[in-house]
Amino acid sequence: MTLSFSPPALAIPTELDATLQQQGYAVLGAQHVTQLSGVSLAQLQAWCAGWNDLPPDAYLRDGGRYRRRRHSCFVVQGDGVEQMPHRPHWQPVEYNALHGGIERHFEPMLPEVLAQPAWAHLLAWVGRVCSALKGAQPWFVEAHQFRIDTTDGIGRPTPEGAHRDGVDMVAVFMVGRQGVKGGETRVFEAAGPNGQRFTLEEPWSVLLLDDARVIHETTPIQPAGPGGYRDTLVLTLRAGGFQAESSR
Repeated sequence: MTLSFSPPALAIPTELDATLQQQGYAVLGAQHVTQLSGVSLAQLQAWCAGWNDLPPDAYLRDGGRYRRRRHSCFVVQGDGVEQMPHRPHWQPVEYNALHGGIERHFEPMLPEVLAQPAWAHLLAWVGRVCSALKGAQPWFVEAHQFRIDTTDGIGRPTPEGAHRDGVDMVAVFMVGRQGVKGGETRVFEAAGPNGQRFTLEEPWSVLLLDDARVIHETTPIQPAGPGGYRDTLVLTLRAGGFQAESSR
């Protein structure tokens, strides 16, 4: 396997669709996220305090205490964004060998964020990116707020290891990191020998992934200071419906 290390090559906004088509992933800096989504950096940064109020993840099968999260679901069609009734998060074991096959019930995202027009603008933009990649259609979006901390001395952003999510596209927004080292992102071809590794550091930069073509993981974080953490917003987009045990 060829795995190269370098700072992520930021996609040119006008070439974002072509970049995703060519290599199966793309990285955008915060300036280009705001330019393309129509959401200002001030609006994005105003959400960051919400990561200080995430309940513990009670489903970690490795016994860890390092992850906190919230989860909400939406349907995005064109510029329309509709929040769905709260539902459990479920993945098949084929995509998540550690936590798949069980319904995981997480607290929803707070309404003061979801009610803001900026939130709908961000989701609608990600939906347009996915439609350019996969064809225009309704997208079933699951939004996850994650905080990985160093309570246990080490925090694992992806305890399931390198994986796909069983969706059409994944967007990983770096919300912030403080007092940690590590947390290197690795993206591998699902059907090839090549991979890329880099560390997302800029707040509100984003990694976009064609889930059918690439596998991804993030290496553990370790403390570099007191109270270290790594915050992300992860959006998964899937055609045809949400993943659910009853639909198998």
